[in-house]
Formats: sequence, C-alpha cells, structure tokens
Amino acid sequence: MSDRHISQHFETVAIHAGNTADPLTGAVVPPIYQVSTYKQDGVGGLRGGYEYSRSANPTRTALEENLAALEGGRRGLAFASGLAAEDCLLRTLLSPGDHVVIPNDAYGGTFRLFAKVVSRWGVEWSVADTSDPAAVRAALTPKTKIVWVETPSNPLLGITDIAAVAQIAREAGARLVVDNTFASPYLQQPLALGADLVVHSLTKYMGGHSDVVGGALVVNDEGLGEELAYHQNAMGAVAGPFDSWLVLRGIKTLAVRMDRHSENAAKVAEMLSRHARVTRVLYPGLAEHPGHEVAAKQMKAFGGMVSFQVAGGEEAAVEVCNRAKVFTLGESLGGVESLIEHPGRMTHASVVGSALEVPADLVRLSVGIENVDDLLQDLTQALG
Repeated sequence: MSDRHISQHFETVAIHAGNTADPLTGAVVPPIYQVSTYKQDGVGGLRGGYEYSRSANPTRTALEENLAALEGGRRGLAFASGLAAEDCLLRTLLSPGDHVVIPNDAYGGTFRLFAKVVSRWGVEWSVADTSDPAAVRAALTPKTKIVWVETPSNPLLGITDIAAVAQIAREAGARLVVDNTFASPYLQQPLALGADLVVHSLTKYMGGHSDVVGGALVVNDEGLGEELAYHQNAMGAVAGPFDSWLVLRGIKTLAVRMDRHSENAAKVAEMLSRHARVTRVLYPGLAEHPGHEVAAKQMKAFGGMVSFQVAGGEEAAVEVCNRAKVFTLGESLGGVESLIEHPGRMTHASVVGSALEVPADLVRLSVGIENVDDLLQDLTQALG
C-alpha cells in the first residue's frame, strides 16, 4: 500500500491497496492487462518482473496486493476458483501419509476434494466438530499437518474459536487453515487470531455480484508464501486478468455491502425464528446460537448467511425453495441478490452418506442487499 494512504481503516484499504494509478495515463483504476507475454529488455531482462501471465500479470498483482492488505497478511495469491486455491494449498503442504482434520460441516466441494481426490495421493483425513476445541485436539495424530476450519461454516453456520484452535494446532506442529469465505475479511481476520493460512472463494462476497469465479490464499509467513507461489505457477490455475479486475472492483464496496447483508440477515433470522413452520434457525447473530459469544468476539458482525429447518421434512423444504420469488433459486452465495437453495440436493449433494451429511429439511439463504421488507414478505409467502 502506498505511503500516501495514511488511513489504515478497512474501507480505505479496500479501495486503495494495490490500486495504484496507471503511470502512463493516470487512470485511477488498474488496467486490464489482457496479455499473455511481455517484451523483455534483453534475455532475462524483465520489466517489473513480468515475462508470462501464468507466472504474473499486473492486474492479478494488484488484486493479490489488495487481498494481502485486507487480511493483514504478507502474501496474497489469486486463483481461478476457490477449489483451485485449496488444491494448491494441499499439494504444497502435504505428502503421502500426512493427516488432515476437516470439519464436520463444510462446503461440499471441499469435502469432495478430500474424499475423492486428496485421498488418492495417500493423504489421510478425519472429521471433527471444530466448534469444540476438545474434539479437535482428540482428532489430532502424530501425522496431522493441517487443521481445516470454516467459520461460519457451510451450511449449518457453525462457529469455531479461531484463537483456541490455532493454539491447539500450533502445539501439535500443524497449520491452521481458515476458510473465511462466509465472513470476508471485513467481518473477520483469521491471521490476526493465529491462523496460518486463509482461503477464500472470491466468487462470493469479495466479488459480490455473481459475475466472476475466483479463489485466494493469504499468508503471513513469507517463506510459505514463496512455496505457494511456486506451486501456483507450476500448477497454473491462476486468476485471469479480467476476473482479477472484476474482483478488485467488487472489493471496493465490500464494507458497505457486508453491512447491509448483515443487517438484512439479522432481520430475516429474527422473523424466521418466530414463524410457526420453522423448527430451527441457524444464524450466529441470534443469542440462542451456540456459537454466538465466540462469533461476537471474533467477528465485526454476523454476516449474510442464514439457514433454517422447516416443519414437514425434505419435501416441505424443497417446496419453500420453489415458491420463493424475490429469492432466486440457485447455488453460490454472497452476491447483491438474495439466493435460496436446498443444500441436501444442491451444494452439498456430495456429502450424502458421510459424516458431513446435512439435514434433509434444511434451507440455506444468502441474504442480499434488497429492501428487507421485500425479502421478509417473500419468505412469508414461500413458507405459506
């Protein structure tokens, strides 16, 4: 971040970090360097370190500098998707015979990566309730190299005490990875709480407009950052320049969007908790949520994701999804528009029959930034 940016407040950093005015024209938005290769000043004479856009691209560099600043890290890396970022992380840190502790509530794609892909490399994994530090400690083995956490988790909105689990992992010689997608760095900064690596699906709140797919890793350890960057280049699943530009644009409004997402979600959760057809509401902002106190300690606000269970079972939950009108039936989350889905049949179909299987009567909401009265009315009519 340039010395001229005196303020360290998040909103200012989000707009300015990595976003240096173009030296040629003075353009205040970094250009989209839609280029594959770069003219060299003699053999090995690279201008600014650029030779080929898989290795580095100025638009991606701007995004990576921005990501590192937002998470309070030393190195940020941008990928083609969140799963591409996870794949790079795992192949950098793990070898055959190593062990990973994964959460009992996690994104279905992450579970699939461990269960169907990583396990074929000879990597072992086991499941723990990461909201319970004692359960994490019990799941550790002498071969454990990574403890993997989502907080809030997907789709049951579980909360993990990052500082407590970081200490447990550190004592065991393992690294703590925190998927910060649901919170975003505006609401939560895991590195400051002791995490070793932060993972993001940039597709979600960071991009914020349902028009880009991307992923990120952020670390504090410069040596680890170099290792990850080596593997990123060797494996090649990098963020393209236009995708990087779109995420940079989305990040500039992240703070104001997350404020509105959180405000709307709190009102939606309160309404659902009073509805006769709703048997349970999962939202860390509710006082009765088992992780409420921890979330209040480590998060600025409680985010825009709400899940709830419906009386009448699976078919009733599916019907609620189908009846929604303002809420769009679709996968993903974190866009300005509100989305509704049935995790068991959609985003989490890959965990059916596993320890991560989600309740069949569960509905997940990504609460957008529309007028909240319209959202409340839509859910009321969808519930019937």
